[in-house]
Amino acid sequence: MTASPEVRLHDGNTISIEVHGAGPTVLLPVNPRPVEGPQADELRKWGADPALGRTLVDGLSDRFRVVAFDYEGHCLQVPKPATLTPDNVAADLLAVADAAGADRFAYYGYSWLAVSGLQLAVRTDRLTALVMGGYPPLDQPNQEMLRVTTATHAMATANAAAPPVPAPPSDEPDWSTAPMTLSEAQTRQFATLYEALRDFDDRAALARLTCPRLCFVGSADEITYEERWGGVHVSLAGPVVRGRAELEALGWQVRVLEGLDHTQAMQAATVLPILRPWLADRLG
Repeated sequence: MTASPEVRLHDGNTISIEVHGAGPTVLLPVNPRPVEGPQADELRKWGADPALGRTLVDGLSDRFRVVAFDYEGHCLQVPKPATLTPDNVAADLLAVADAAGADRFAYYGYSWLAVSGLQLAVRTDRLTALVMGGYPPLDQPNQEMLRVTTATHAMATANAAAPPVPAPPSDEPDWSTAPMTLSEAQTRQFATLYEALRDFDDRAALARLTCPRLCFVGSADEITYEERWGGVHVSLAGPVVRGRAELEALGWQVRVLEGLDHTQAMQAATVLPILRPWLADRLG
């Protein structure tokens, strides 16, 4: 690993980056340090890998120059309730690339960080490749996500005034009884992001892209939220499955991972066999 400076983001706060390996640069918005202790146990309980970011970095850094930075963790630690807009997110990602000395770079993001990658791609010509996981490039469910994030923000605001009684401990996670633990500011920033994306014309945006691009999604990536989370169904797989021919005609390589849901499709054992050879082929 080579030492890298703290990067100043759009709101004046700084984020740490780590640079590993040599070769074509890949921006990877993941936590390069494994989560430990009780937080790691909680992640495992919900099917997540506490060392996901580290495994992705290790799986790519023998072939690529990987710039790793925990953008999601930073946003949760230092919320940007009024300023987490597509313009500012893209500016933050470019600031990371600048700090790493990368004039040209590939980008991989999953879920809302995939959303961020597309917003970056339509604002710069510096991308050598774009990979979106767990969120469709076309017919994006941004309206549905706005409803979810607005409901989540309302719940966090209400809980700040009257904190909920914790649910009894259980071996099995249950979203219907899980307490809201995010703050008003943490939740409002994501409502701000999706509000700014309310009228985003993804079809027009995709027509302007020229760099190599790949999207993948689990075929079971369909999320139905409880009423308190907005009572909305967010289809992440559907637009990719239905729009596959159109996406391919627009220059995308498309992978639908049979039987996998949102959490399963983001695991390193699934991502690396897709991401590594595709990047190697496109970046030489």
